[in-house]
Formats: sequence, structure tokens, C-alpha cells
Amino acid sequence: MAQVEDKKILELFRVEKTRNEALTHLIAKYQTRLYWHIRKIVIDHDDSDDVLQNTFIKVWKGLENFKEESQLYTWLYRIATNEALAHLRQKKRKNTTSINPIEYELSKNLESDHYFTGDEIQLKLQQAILTLPEKQRLVFNMRYYDEMPYEQMSAVLETSVGALKASYHIAAKKVEEFLLKT
Repeated sequence: MAQVEDKKILELFRVEKTRNEALTHLIAKYQTRLYWHIRKIVIDHDDSDDVLQNTFIKVWKGLENFKEESQLYTWLYRIATNEALAHLRQKKRKNTTSINPIEYELSKNLESDHYFTGDEIQLKLQQAILTLPEKQRLVFNMRYYDEMPYEQMSAVLETSVGALKASYHIAAKKVEEFLLKT
């Protein structure tokens, strides 16, 4: 299926008869990118699928109110990010009986994940990223893996460009230090 421009997707959505077609195009265009963005946050494949599904449900329900003040892509990433973080918070609340922090659990899940196809170096990098505070982890992933410009990250995370640059710099240093220790 050829990718349809965001403007066309929004036009299709505004017409009752073509709303389902709009959703089909939206999912075809953004499903993979959003999945990997979510996967970098929640680590687990099954959890990523659940969060992605919740993201598209929220998008479907909220698309009618999308004001087009930002790019559709940015709006989708914000929803996906918020859903992924909400999922992690929920997982932390459920994990109150464990003495290990959620990041430790995520790291262990990554090691045993049969969907993870990375080598030992990639595993170490993911473990290093999991040691970062939540915000730094988000910024690092969006910049390093998605190569997202700071201006776009600013719109997604609703934070200043300067703060994002500082967060990325600090995160990169922490990742480097972790990798040099191991």
C-alpha cells in the first residue's frame, strides 16, 4: 500500500464514509515507527504491542480534536510516549513486591527476549540506556536511534530545546561511562 500524506489522511478522516480508510492509511504509515519508539521505552515485545494498540485507540478517539498546530507525526509520538510511560508507571505499581527496580526487570526481560536479535554489544548498550533516568532515556533514544531533531523532540516532550540538548549530553556521558566500566 502506497503511503498517503498526512494531509490526505486527515481529509479522509473528516468524511464519515472514509474514516476507516484514514485509519488504515495512518496505521500503515506509522505502525512500524511507533512500535520501535515504544519498544525502546518498554523493552518487551508483547508490552510494546499492547501499548501500540492503546496508542492507536487514543489516536482514533482523539483525531477529531487534532488541531493541526503540530505535525501529525509529532502528535502521534507524543501519544505513544505518554502511553509507554503510563504503561511503565503501571508496571512499577504492580512491581511493589520486588526488591529490584523496574529498570532491572526490563534489563532481565531484554536478556531473555527471543525477539531481541542484537549482539552482546547491543545488549550492553540497552542495559546502559536502562540505567538512565526516564527523561534522559527518552531523549537519548529519540536522538540516538530515531535521529529526531531537537525541535521535534521539544514538541513531543513539551520541553525546551536547550533542556533536551543538556539531557542528551548528560545521558550520552552516562552511557559512555557505563560501557567503559563493563
